[in-house]
Amino acid sequence: MNRPADAGPGLLAWAELLRLPALFTVPGDALAGAAAAGARPGHRTLLAIGSSLCLYEAGMVLNDWADRTEDAAERPHRPLPSGRVHPATALTAACALTGAGLALAARAGRPALGVAVPLAATVWAYDLALKHTPAGPVAMAGARALDLLLGAAGTGRVRPALSSAALLGTHTLAVTSVSRRETTGGSALAPLAALVTTAALAASVARRPLRLPAGRREAASRGLPGPTRPARPTGPGASPRPPSPPAPRTAPPTPAPSPTAARIATSLAAAYAATAARPYLHAALNPSPPLTQRAVGAGIRATIPLQAALAARSGASALGLLVAGLAPLGRRFARKVSIT
Repeated sequence: MNRPADAGPGLLAWAELLRLPALFTVPGDALAGAAAAGARPGHRTLLAIGSSLCLYEAGMVLNDWADRTEDAAERPHRPLPSGRVHPATALTAACALTGAGLALAARAGRPALGVAVPLAATVWAYDLALKHTPAGPVAMAGARALDLLLGAAGTGRVRPALSSAALLGTHTLAVTSVSRRETTGGSALAPLAALVTTAALAASVARRPLRLPAGRREAASRGLPGPTRPARPTGPGASPRPPSPPAPRTAPPTPAPSPTAARIATSLAAAYAATAARPYLHAALNPSPPLTQRAVGAGIRATIPLQAALAARSGASALGLLVAGLAPLGRRFARKVSIT
């Protein structure tokens, strides 16, 4: 791990504790969720992103606090076992970040808070109780899926984002399964399974664009609510309106995204697969700790192009490209601070 010469020891310790490069994988959750809900990102989306960042970093700090004894033996260079950050300070920071995340979610609205509370509970349960159990990867996958739904909840519509949340959660499940052997290595099955999962997810995102009910996408692109029925005329002299025909049970789906949007989604899905595929393959062929750690880092970085592809498949091509632009920033910071 390279250490910048111009960073003070305290700042560097906190950058390592917070895993600064991984921060760039967080905003895409809320943005992909808003896109899946068929809404333009607004101030509530920004609040959801802020909440996600706080809760994610609370999990990072709490993770090191819970693992401080284990890290003293396996990774003594980490901020807590090396003494650069005091354990009590780390725990206080985790509590403060959790409170800030819930407060920002409350500002984003009751639906967002309704997602943020179980998200925070899942983060704490994973770090304190579930990480080293068979339920650990599932809990981490659930946390990432909830983080995407937090962005959708900021728009008031969670249900349309369930499919995207499931795909992102599946990716997280694969990465977390590989990370369980990050320091010891020795497992070829987990990276091989992650490689197969990545290929399947990329194909699913590229081939199956997300469709929203008719009228919702156009209204969302204008920042307006969905279509409503015209009001019945009232007042003196108003002629009675004949009864409207019954509305269909289900609205017809909108046409598939434009060819340009489809190509962008396909390209981003390919970028997602390319980011993680080779490190997963190397770790499967030689499951040593260094190659396993490299595979975990690649899986984390691949989260960004996956989020971008999910946004693009929802018809938000420009938003997908914006999310994809976070990847170079994450790589730049990863040269200075480890992402795992």
